Amino acid sequence: MRADAKKNYDHLLDVARVVVAEQGADASLRDIARRAGVGLGTLYRHFPTREALLEALLRTSFDELTAHAAELGTSSAPQDALLTWLRDCVAFSQTYHGVTTMMMAAIEEPESALHESCVSMKAAGTQLLTRAQEAGVARPDLDGIELFAFIAALAWLGDQPATAARAEHLFDVIAGAILAGADVTP
Repeated sequence: MRADAKKNYDHLLDVARVVVAEQGADASLRDIARRAGVGLGTLYRHFPTREALLEALLRTSFDELTAHAAELGTSSAPQDALLTWLRDCVAFSQTYHGVTTMMMAAIEEPESALHESCVSMKAAGTQLLTRAQEAGVARPDLDGIELFAFIAALAWLGDQPATAARAEHLFDVIAGAILAGADVTP
């Protein structure tokens, strides 16, 4: 990629990060281009679809969450590792309103630009869940896709005005159910 194209690409991602945090996953692409000081054509040259833009925007965070799961898997007790990772995933998912819907759809759609990142993140969570199950601290009847669904549900609950104030309590309730009734309060 030419230096000026790389500069535009990075600048578009920086601006998109701000706009999507403000407006959610359905943020106006026209607004992103306008705020970045480029034409809509420039945005589409780098990101031909909204999903491609979101994939580029989210990929780094997904990769960080995946790496963090691996680190937790070797440095923390199974229950603590899973609980910490769950909290981190939910907190990230709430950063961009509407992204959880896209994540859940992408996990089942191999053609999605977000598919590979979501599958990697789900696999990392599954490893933590399996480790906790093998240690006898997590319900044995859960799998990785259900864990991923819990993350999406908890993020959604935090986005809703009616439940936002109770989101932390609801997290504790669901985490307690996942972790075989263990104390999950920080």
